[in-house]
Amino acid sequence: MHTTSSKAPVAEPRSRVGPTATRESDGEAGAVAISGLSHRFGTLEVIDRIDLSIRPAEVVGLVGPSGCGKSTLLEVVAGLREPTGGSVSVDGDSDPSRLGSCAYMPQRDLLLPWLSAVDNAAIALRNRGIGRTEAREVTAPLLDRFGLKGFERARPFELSGGMRQRVAFLRTVLAGKPVLLLDEPFGGLDAITRGEMQEWLAGALPVERRTVLLVTHDVEEALYLCDRVAILSSRPARIVAELAAPSPRARPRTDAVTSLDFTAARERALAALLGGR
Repeated sequence: MHTTSSKAPVAEPRSRVGPTATRESDGEAGAVAISGLSHRFGTLEVIDRIDLSIRPAEVVGLVGPSGCGKSTLLEVVAGLREPTGGSVSVDGDSDPSRLGSCAYMPQRDLLLPWLSAVDNAAIALRNRGIGRTEAREVTAPLLDRFGLKGFERARPFELSGGMRQRVAFLRTVLAGKPVLLLDEPFGGLDAITRGEMQEWLAGALPVERRTVLLVTHDVEEALYLCDRVAILSSRPARIVAELAAPSPRARPRTDAVTSLDFTAARERALAALLGGR
């Protein structure tokens, strides 16, 4: 299976249009601070006084029951919604312009069916004002690193579910934002493909060095991919527990999820989920 963990980040060509601004130039870019956050839709309270701080380049998972408010929380962090109580800041910016620091990957890949894989991924660069030719020049070499070599000209209907998700993730990375917000990125995949994609992403995240907030209902996925996992209660969502990852993300997935430490962490997370219902 393709992996990226041994490759260095790609140098950015003309006008800094590559996928990643280096940590040296960004300094501490990507810090997220959530304080007393609440949100409601009319009389329906979906988030209840959440406090969470995320360090630059840290990968944090949010796990909770379906419908508890996880996706709403991502939308508030991104600046797509404003909280009804408390605050969210990205690098100290708490107004809606924090959307400029966040790249949001929704549950569906939302690939445009009439565009090729390379052009779907390059949309992120086109949105940054880069011309089509240069956007393709930047994007095409990255397809190999993202496990898509040979599928540059393939349309979405010609790609497997896992390949479509890789294109969507590359598009998210190419947005050039210090914070990636991933909402159930593998939720629609079968178990085998999902496991393969988890292992691939575990190798890709250390290379990209972004701050990541990952929403999933899969405890095992969160513990494998993230540095830290916050367990949410049923709606209205509250943080009922936080767990540190039991092993490095770069380990082979089979070894990681069958270790005694991982099994113990999974049991603690499941107990917290049950307690928060």
